[in-house]
Amino acid sequence: MQRNRRQFLRDSLGTPAALSVAPMFVPRSAWGANERPTYGVIGAGGRGRYLNRTFQQLGCQCVAVCDVYQPNFDLALKDSPGVKTYWDYNDMLTQSPMDFVVVGTPDHQHAPNLFACLKAKKDVYLEKPMSHSLEESVRMVKAVRATDRIVQIGMQRRSAPVIHMAQKLIEQGMLGRVTMVKPQWHWNIARPLNNTPLAGELDWGRFLGPAPKVPMEPKRFRSWRLFWDYSGGNMTDQGTHLMDVVQWFTGNEPPRTAVCDGQIAKSDGSEAPDVFCAVFGFPKMMATWTLDYCNAYQNGWSILFMGDEGTMLVDEDGFTVWKEPWNKNPEPIIKVKLAVPLESHVQNFLDCIKSRNDPNAPVEVGMKAVAGPHLANIAFKQKRQVTLGADNFTVS
Repeated sequence: MQRNRRQFLRDSLGTPAALSVAPMFVPRSAWGANERPTYGVIGAGGRGRYLNRTFQQLGCQCVAVCDVYQPNFDLALKDSPGVKTYWDYNDMLTQSPMDFVVVGTPDHQHAPNLFACLKAKKDVYLEKPMSHSLEESVRMVKAVRATDRIVQIGMQRRSAPVIHMAQKLIEQGMLGRVTMVKPQWHWNIARPLNNTPLAGELDWGRFLGPAPKVPMEPKRFRSWRLFWDYSGGNMTDQGTHLMDVVQWFTGNEPPRTAVCDGQIAKSDGSEAPDVFCAVFGFPKMMATWTLDYCNAYQNGWSILFMGDEGTMLVDEDGFTVWKEPWNKNPEPIIKVKLAVPLESHVQNFLDCIKSRNDPNAPVEVGMKAVAGPHLANIAFKQKRQVTLGADNFTVS
């Protein structure tokens, strides 16, 4: 007789309390009734504005916004009327009192932004990927641990109850020995890059920051994720999320080896591929990380964990488990349908500002999550298999 799903989960997870996963996020304040924590935003593009709205929904007050593009200021002020605006984040950090900083800038600005915030003694919510290189990751961890600041990396799966539930099942051996993991991301969004003139004022020099000084091209600003000077491409942008879950669920450090190939199929004018496959070698398993931005089959992200006793599929709706042996019409033994809310991750950061405990995605997690994708980018550019040293920095 087929076992009741709730009973199976109760037995597997140990206690009924482990099943208490709310279907939606309910905001709660980590602060007192009369307290309203204040913050500034560095980088008011699409993601920065989304984070700004989320922090405000959780009871925080935005007091300053920094960006390098006037239209971004205009849009940010619609969400936060009357706040102070700055072109230079150092000016914002020295002139506007605030409790913490939200960083939503391009990847190449993450390390300089973080270092400046630490110098100003601010806690930081820093978007992923944490770093622009393996070397930067090491410096960023050392810088944070030389202070008492709370830094949360924007990897919201680390704060999702449904993801923790799935991780516990694998940890308890439900899948047996996991030998292959297949993260993937499919969206049909790739298009030729738009290089028409920008509307509004752009401070190109401040956008470049530590990047090589090159003439302004609108496409480099609009599509900065597709240029190596400012980003690790789609490899680190989405790979940080998924490779973190791969390593976390299987108890692995970053991969030791990587090979990668890819193509620019439709993103004409870019440098980073919009279709690729990376293969990672771990001590006792393999992982393939594939992305196709030219096709929407199984639209979105998913991670398939393949063990000798079962299989688990994790995606943006929840997770499903099938036991071995596989058959033509498999019936899942567990199917949990829950989303991954950003609010839980932001709330965890706010709780930790108050408690001074480490958040769910501290810098060490951010460093390990992006290490494999950085390694794959090196393999892609050098067209060979590369090996990551035990220090998570040296490449051979």
